[in-house]
Amino acid sequence: MDEPVGREAPPTMPTRMAFLLAFASVVVAGIFGAVIGYGITDVECTRSCSGSRALGAIVGGVIAAGGVGIVAVLVLRAMGEWRRGKGGGPARQPPKPSSPRPN
Repeated sequence: MDEPVGREAPPTMPTRMAFLLAFASVVVAGIFGAVIGYGITDVECTRSCSGSRALGAIVGGVIAAGGVGIVAVLVLRAMGEWRRGKGGGPARQPPKPSSPRPN
């Protein structure tokens, strides 16, 4: 017989709120990057350049969202490692200071 699949998350996994905040930060960064890309292209363009403005917005949004996405993944991984070090397994003890040696 197959065992039922539980919906419990592993204890080292970051919380759902952390995932939602990471997702929201990527979306917001993409929007701001698109606005910046559009603005830069708008300043550079002197005639009717709607295609260039759209391309600038897309490129700016992708670059900004990609950069924040990388940082968000690194933060979520660090949260998982931090949780693993907190509760599981033996903790590493700092080295004891050595006593001064007599001359």
